[in-house]
Amino acid sequence: MSAPSKPSAPRAPFKTVALIGRHSTAGIEGPLEELASCILRNGQDVVFERETAMATGLTGYPVLSPEEIGREADVAVVLGGDGTLLGLARQLAGHDVPVIGVNHGRLGFMTDIPLEDVTRTLPEMLAGRYEAECRMLLESRVIRDDTVIFSALAFNDVVVNRSGISGMVELAVSVDGYFMYNQRSDGLIVSTPTGSTAYALAAGGPILHPTLSGLVLVPIAPHALSNRPIVLPYDAEVTIEVASARDVSVNFDMQSLASLLPGDRIVVRRSAKTVNLLHPLGYNYYATLRKKLHWHEYPTEDNRL
Repeated sequence: MSAPSKPSAPRAPFKTVALIGRHSTAGIEGPLEELASCILRNGQDVVFERETAMATGLTGYPVLSPEEIGREADVAVVLGGDGTLLGLARQLAGHDVPVIGVNHGRLGFMTDIPLEDVTRTLPEMLAGRYEAECRMLLESRVIRDDTVIFSALAFNDVVVNRSGISGMVELAVSVDGYFMYNQRSDGLIVSTPTGSTAYALAAGGPILHPTLSGLVLVPIAPHALSNRPIVLPYDAEVTIEVASARDVSVNFDMQSLASLLPGDRIVVRRSAKTVNLLHPLGYNYYATLRKKLHWHEYPTEDNRL
């Protein structure tokens, strides 16, 4: 996968801009309407994602479903946190519609434009001055008795784990048809480079630069400390079989799930679909890590390590 592009000249401006918001957030109508006004003043057309419009009452604009946005919009602007962007990105995957993330959440690794900067930054990006980054997705199938019972895309990760009240799960893991190990743990994360700063990081996994082509397996609280995270090639196919457990599920970006039984297999591999994220000129991934993970903070008299 390529590194973020460094354009020497502006690209063609976008014409139709789709707005999507985390509509469960109280008071998001105001920032969304301000965004719409900013876009209209800039000379672009505005459409709203259907659920966003209906939930916020902002129905004075053309309204489209995510599928229609994929066909008719030139760019999608997401106002919310990374979870909002994840949900939209999976729906737009495979469409030639890049995504711009405006942070109205807390952490925001992907929604990297602060809300207070958006009226200054967004017009520049919509005019064609931005940096683009291609992100990979995972596709996963749940197989029971040789029948696919569930399938889904994941932008961040596929997570097989136990419920909060059950004991450890035993998972048999294979890569490209080769047996790797039996693992007793609270679960296993298969993460994209994008997802390496999400649950995988909290479980002790490495940070992968998002332009890398690879997958990372991260055990969740493994019984054997020798079960360590491992980075796999981008074209690896991971098969996870539930050897024994009760109350086990598989989650896709923590937004959809399927309940599992012993003998079920979860097959995970890189999807042919990708998502293009757009960033302001001068975007720097390491600066994002430094800011979001507080690497820039130094101990003081009141906050020593």
